[in-house]
Amino acid sequence: MKRTTRRTEILLKGIAMLLIVVIAAAACWHELGTLLAAGKIDSESGMVQSIMDKTATPGVAILSARGGKTDFQTYGYADKEKRRPVTAESLFELGSTTKAFTALAMIMLQDQGDLAFTDDVSHYLPEFAPTYKGEKAKISINQLLAHTSGIPSWSIRLIPEGSGKEQLTATIHKMSSLTLDTQPGSAYQYATVNYDILAAVIEQVTEMSYQDYVTEYILQPLGMNDSYFSTGRERKPEQLTQGYRVFFGKSRAYDAPRYYGNIAAGYLVTSLNDLQHWVNAQLGISQIPDDLQKAIKQSHEPDLRTAGQESENLFYAFGWSHNSETHIIRHSGSNPNYSSQVIIDPQRKEGVFVLANLNSTAPTLIAQNIYDQMQGQPMKAFKYDDTYILMDGIASFLVVLTVIGIAFKLIRLAGGRSAYTMEGKGIRRQKIKARVTLLIRALLLLFVLGWPFLVNYNYTMISVWMSYSVLLWMGLASLSCVLSMILTGRHWR
Repeated sequence: MKRTTRRTEILLKGIAMLLIVVIAAAACWHELGTLLAAGKIDSESGMVQSIMDKTATPGVAILSARGGKTDFQTYGYADKEKRRPVTAESLFELGSTTKAFTALAMIMLQDQGDLAFTDDVSHYLPEFAPTYKGEKAKISINQLLAHTSGIPSWSIRLIPEGSGKEQLTATIHKMSSLTLDTQPGSAYQYATVNYDILAAVIEQVTEMSYQDYVTEYILQPLGMNDSYFSTGRERKPEQLTQGYRVFFGKSRAYDAPRYYGNIAAGYLVTSLNDLQHWVNAQLGISQIPDDLQKAIKQSHEPDLRTAGQESENLFYAFGWSHNSETHIIRHSGSNPNYSSQVIIDPQRKEGVFVLANLNSTAPTLIAQNIYDQMQGQPMKAFKYDDTYILMDGIASFLVVLTVIGIAFKLIRLAGGRSAYTMEGKGIRRQKIKARVTLLIRALLLLFVLGWPFLVNYNYTMISVWMSYSVLLWMGLASLSCVLSMILTGRHWR
C-alpha cells in the first residue's frame, strides 16, 4: 500500500510538471523560437532585427559616419505601447558613453590652467578621504580619469537615489570613507563613481553646476542643442524614448530611478541628430572652437604610462578605451533601462554610434558588426553572452520549476502527514534523513537570501538593474524552502 501510494504520487507529480512546462512553453513559444533560431547576418537590417529580437530590445537608433558622410538608421519603437517609432530626433540616455564628455571638460579646465591632472582630489574636495591599508590615500585627478584610483567597482551601489543637486554631494560623502581595493595608480578597475567625483571637482573649480558647465562649453559649441542631462525633469518628453527591461523574455516599460549623483558618468540624454555633431568632432571634420577641438585631440592621445591597462594593447583614459595598435577608441554604456555603444577610428575618419531603449548587449553587437562591415569583414551572428538576458532566462525557468515545487508542497501540507513517511523500523533513519534535509533547506534559504551580498550587490541593485524574474525567483525559492522545512519538521516531530 505504501509503495503504491508513493508511485501514484510520483506519477501525479510527473504529469502535473509536464502540463505546467507545456503551458509555460506555449505561452513563451515566440520567445523560445526566437532564441533558438539562427541569427541573420545576410544584411545589415536583417542582422539588426535579429539581434533586437534575441535581446527583446524594442528600439534602436544607429549613426554611421564614413568619408565625411553621416547616415542614420532607426528600428523599432520609441514607445511600444503607443506604437511610436524611433526617429533621428528620439532621445535616449547614453549611460557610460557620457564619460567622454566629462573627461573633455577636465581637459579643457587643465588647458585653461584651472587644475592639473596630477592634483590631489582632496585639494578640491577636502571631505574626500578614502583609505588604503588603514591610511588616508592620495588620489589624483588623472587616476580618476583612468579608473586607477583603487575605488572598487561595487561602489556603484552606494550612489543614493534622487534627482536633486544635493545628491552629488551625498555621493561624494558616501565615497569619502571607502576602503580602496588597490594602491592608487597601481591597477585598473572600472568604477563609475570615479567620474562622479570628477563632476564634483568641476563644480568646485568653475563654481557652476556640472550640467551647466558641460552644456555651455561643450554641448552648445558642438551644436547639440536638444541634448541635456537627465534629472527626472525631462526637457522634451515628447521626444524621449520609453525605457524598458526584460521580464520572462519580453521587454516591459520601466521607469528607472534617477541618480543625480551619477549624472557625469551616465545621464546625458541625446539623439542621432545631436550625436552626429559629437562624432564629426571626434573625426575632426566639423567647425568648432579651437580650444574644444584641441581638447578632443588630446583625449585621443593619452599617456599610456598613466592610463589604466584593461588588457594587452587596450588602455583606458579620458572616457575612452584606447587600442594602442589600431588607435580605435570605443566605449559602451548601460543604464537600468538604456544602453549604447560608440566606436571611433580617428585615422580612417569612421565611426559608429548605436543607442537602445533597453539595457542589453544589442548596441555593442550591432556597432561591432557595422564597423566590421565598413572594413570589408563579415558580420558575426548573435552570441548568447548578454548577462541580463541570460539571467532573465535562467530566473524565468527557475520560477516555473519553483512554482511546481510549491504547488506540491501546498498539496502535501493540505493533506496532512504522509502515510509512508514515519512507519516501522526505519523511523530513526528517516528522522536522521529529515534533520539533514532540514539543514540543507536552511542553508539553501540563507544562500537564496544572501547571494547578492556575496557578489557585493544588494537588493536595491537587483531591483533596479536586473529582471523582475530574479526577484520573483528569490521570493518563490525562499517560500519553497520554508515550506520544505515545515513539511520536514512535521514528519519527524
